[in-house]
Amino acid sequence: MIGYGFMGRAHSNAYKRLNDFFPLQHKVVLKAACARNEEKVKAFAANWGYERTETDWRKLVRSPDVDLIDICTPNDSHMEIALAAAKAGKMIVCEKPLALDVKQGETMVKAVEKAKLPNMVWFNYRRVPSISLAKQLIAEGRIGRPYHFRANFLQDWTISPDVPQGGAGLWRLDVKAAGSGVTGDLLAHNIDCAMWLNGPIVRVTARTETFVKQRKHAVTGKMQPVGIDDACLFICEFANGSLGLFESTRYARGHKALKTFELNGEQGSLAFNLEEMEYLDFFEYNTGGGEATVDSHIRGWRRIHVTNGEHPYMNRYWVPGLVIGYEHSFLNALADFVQGVENGKPAQPDFRSALQTQKVCEAVIKSGKTGRWEKTGVDVKAVI
Repeated sequence: MIGYGFMGRAHSNAYKRLNDFFPLQHKVVLKAACARNEEKVKAFAANWGYERTETDWRKLVRSPDVDLIDICTPNDSHMEIALAAAKAGKMIVCEKPLALDVKQGETMVKAVEKAKLPNMVWFNYRRVPSISLAKQLIAEGRIGRPYHFRANFLQDWTISPDVPQGGAGLWRLDVKAAGSGVTGDLLAHNIDCAMWLNGPIVRVTARTETFVKQRKHAVTGKMQPVGIDDACLFICEFANGSLGLFESTRYARGHKALKTFELNGEQGSLAFNLEEMEYLDFFEYNTGGGEATVDSHIRGWRRIHVTNGEHPYMNRYWVPGLVIGYEHSFLNALADFVQGVENGKPAQPDFRSALQTQKVCEAVIKSGKTGRWEKTGVDVKAVI
């Protein structure tokens, strides 16, 4: 594990609990945690049960007793670590977004594919059972031809101009470390889910805004221009002809992590809200995607409580009616990755699939600057 922050904790929890819930051939061993701050990484390792610590990630990736490298560092270091891990023959799982930009992402894809190494990017929201159920209902034809996909991801933690940028805790506000603001940090999740559910995004037009133009840098103490986007709105076209509407901001007072989507199709609609993640809302116009319409006097939105054993992943947990949480989405993703290693069917999204999300993010940022429609260049076959 390289990194000990929020994602380091979320991933470590998944490693510790994996074999408790999923009967896999492989057993997880927490060999080493790595970070630059020796005192903090030792405390992290002691708390989560890692056997040892390192302060040099280069030494860690060369360790013969380490099979998998988990990259939980700021975005500007993803490529360097991934390339070294690939050269060392390690399996790699990487936090999103894949890289700082498309060019770096392409280099990472080439490296892992040349080395033929299992790899995955932690777009964990795919593994929320309600969202996985939405994927299943779409595959069953219950939505029919899609017309609209809309999504948002709203937070409010950077409204104060006194919040600094940079450093270990606030690198997401530093463009050199993050690459972008809400587009890469928040909308990347929405874009990944949207393309997983509704197919490739081919064109975008965007409006981005940085509300606080200068912030003190946490390391230097000097006021510096802010290079990331505080807010982003974009509309898009999907390859299937449907239209998309996306919004993300860190300036939505009262929202901590409001992540929603709605998909409207000819035969039905689906809606999800992360704040009530155990539910999937479903409007059915035709039963089973067929021609028999639901009687008008009982037609309406239904709320599915996604806790039954036949729902995605739920047979690994509790009895119907009892919910799981955010942390289980990482557990489900890790289980899929390990199972893919065991059966030779790689888990998604791999680096190549995550690169397509990176392409959309880059097109959004470019459009925010040019004010024009921009093609994403997404490889249709790589959207999995």
